[in-house]
Amino acid sequence: MPSGKQTKYIIVSGGVISGIGKGIIASSTGLLLKTLGLTVTSIKIDPNLTIDAGTLSPLDHGEVFVLDDGGEVDLDLGNYERYLSVTLTRDNNITTGKIYREVIDKERRGDYLGKTVQVVPHITNAIQDWVERVGNVSTSDHGRTPDVCIVELGGTVGDIESAPFIEAMRQFQFRVGHDNFCLIHVSLIPVVGAVGEQKTKPTQASVRDLRGLGLSPDILACRSALPFEEGIREKLAMFCQVSPKQIFSVHDCESLYHVPILLQQQGLIDVLTDRLKLTQLSILPEICAEGDTLWAQWREFARRRARDLDQTTIAIVGKYTNLADSYISVVKALEHAGLNVNRKVKISWVEASDLEDSTMHKDPLKYHEAWQHLCAANGILVPGGFGERGVEGKVLAAKWAREHSIPYLGICLGLQVAVIDFARHVCSMPRAFSAEFRDDCEDPVVIFMPEIDRSTMGGTMRLGSRPTVFQDTDFARNSRIRKLYGNVNEVHERHRHRYEVNPEKVKEFEDKGLHFVGRDAETGERMEILELENHPYFVAVQYHPEYLTRPLSPSPPFLGLLLAASDQLDSYLNGEDISRAAEAKLMM
Repeated sequence: MPSGKQTKYIIVSGGVISGIGKGIIASSTGLLLKTLGLTVTSIKIDPNLTIDAGTLSPLDHGEVFVLDDGGEVDLDLGNYERYLSVTLTRDNNITTGKIYREVIDKERRGDYLGKTVQVVPHITNAIQDWVERVGNVSTSDHGRTPDVCIVELGGTVGDIESAPFIEAMRQFQFRVGHDNFCLIHVSLIPVVGAVGEQKTKPTQASVRDLRGLGLSPDILACRSALPFEEGIREKLAMFCQVSPKQIFSVHDCESLYHVPILLQQQGLIDVLTDRLKLTQLSILPEICAEGDTLWAQWREFARRRARDLDQTTIAIVGKYTNLADSYISVVKALEHAGLNVNRKVKISWVEASDLEDSTMHKDPLKYHEAWQHLCAANGILVPGGFGERGVEGKVLAAKWAREHSIPYLGICLGLQVAVIDFARHVCSMPRAFSAEFRDDCEDPVVIFMPEIDRSTMGGTMRLGSRPTVFQDTDFARNSRIRKLYGNVNEVHERHRHRYEVNPEKVKEFEDKGLHFVGRDAETGERMEILELENHPYFVAVQYHPEYLTRPLSPSPPFLGLLLAASDQLDSYLNGEDISRAAEAKLMM
């Protein structure tokens, strides 16, 4: 190893059903290890043939999460970054497509010297090499080599797609050694029957399948609606050959932020310390102190989530609202911002196309319900999206927020529809639209990025972390969004788009009061942040600030939206301690 030390690996597999919560278990385990002062990284294995998540539909696979290096990855990597405060790369997401491409490229170059290329050993070796290489790459701000790497094995034990990865992990346990490999198996304890009896047979079968493939779980994390009934832990221990103290009840909690606390209370840290010989690692006292501080802050954050806070309603006007996971980072960003300003966020989902006149004729009830949700909200958020469906509804949402002084945050397409509304109704451009949706648009206020190839979809957008510079104007210097960012001159945020505001129209917009206070650092031609004058909070950004939100460090644009929607923004910007005021109110 380059660092001279052996990274320890924790594999998280899943059984019985998909979507059982492996990502939350993996993230929570990593967080608990960080509270010990350990440096933690993570890898997500997706056993599908795609190279990355860039071309997947949000309605099919959930949100596409974007990393600093422009990698388009599974949404679980967003969980890892939020829980562990790490900066991952595209290599932290392994797919079957990536592995097979790497092996086939080697075969074409002749690297295998004419040998027959097979799943075993060539594919399985490639998987092990990838995990070991990435597991030793620093993903933390301090640059330390990871002490522990959490590897989430996607899919369900027994799936055909997962077979090469299961076999690779079977071999990997011997490559790194017994004291450096721990397997957590996440399974289901269903409740059936009129009396609500918990059943262990599905978990027994899942563990039996796993053992038949050569892997024996060290820890069982059992999902259920309720805590273990009497005797369930002992029964699982008997039939799964796992010690009772290494079987954890991961029952439904008040929030996902309570899962690390639940696992800690049942002794997960002690089990991992003993299994992986963590006491043999040398950790500096100041790093241990950082871990103690992190745990105290996390417990306080979870405590706030459980309190009876005042409610603030935010309408999310989107086009993938049938699946909340399509906007999971947006939801988390709102949650983080809300809890940091002592507000419980209620999300009112509004399908953008339901706001359009065509829906009024086809389904008047749906139309009026959508507008009722929009009008009743304390704030409006229009997230990103692709395709023309629902765009006019998003334009109407931006118009409503602008005309009625409702706090508004637009993200990516949400910025572009705000510009379209402003052009049409303030700048006398009734045919203003985006060239993305209409090539022959008379007034293209949003145009195609010139350096991108139209014919290839995957990985061709403006992707990853890019710098945005606040402009040196009186309005920009005093803008609300710049103050929320701490009055810095430059911010780095992640992008995922192809189209931009037409720079030829910018002066006309700014003359009428729509100011582009942030532009790209490279050319100054790309409009990154806009803010409307004489409005409580009308802000839109071309980038995706939700990708950098953290529970203990909320994204500034989302923080501004929640502050404005709860009538606290002016107090916050004037330096008042709104947390203390909220605590005093709760004590009354």
